[in-house]
Amino acid sequence: MGGRPDQVRAPEDWLTPVERERAARFAFEVDRAAFVAAHLLVRQCAAAALGARPEELTLVQHCDVHGPGHGRPSIEQAPSLGVSLSHTRGYVCAAAGDGRVGVDAERVPAGPFDATLAEIALTPAERRRVTGNDALIRLWARKEALIKRGELALDRMRAADVDWTGRHVLEWTAEGDVVVAVVTDAPCRRMPLVR
Repeated sequence: MGGRPDQVRAPEDWLTPVERERAARFAFEVDRAAFVAAHLLVRQCAAAALGARPEELTLVQHCDVHGPGHGRPSIEQAPSLGVSLSHTRGYVCAAAGDGRVGVDAERVPAGPFDATLAEIALTPAERRRVTGNDALIRLWARKEALIKRGELALDRMRAADVDWTGRHVLEWTAEGDVVVAVVTDAPCRRMPLVR
């Protein structure tokens, strides 16, 4: 699922105290709204996958380095369900399903090819075939989705020749310049936002 933050119709009281505290730290309201909407939307995705009510689901995250509210998300009531969320200014998305799930949304920058980003994200072979920002950001989003699945690390992106065999990839473009990539273990489909 994905859309603008204002399209996610859910009350903020679904958020945990940790999520509320993190949301309050954003300097700009537009970024806070995207964070909140993504955290509400992932509950809606999980509820659709589980046949449950989203307000009864608790999103949890914990990172050994950064503590609560960071790290790979999971649903407390269904820890084996794969969930992932992403937000960029003005767009949010989330995914849920069996196995590992990763989703990423990125804005495609206008202007000349971003060679600096290409150096960080692409292998030498990828740099030879990727020439435009759209293709660069599509591959970046796919690799970020792999990071969220726990298969790749940010500092290993440019060394990772990814074999996409056996993975299910769903991609779309939204809002004109937002690229979304979902990588799952099982076939997946895009669903409309819950109203």
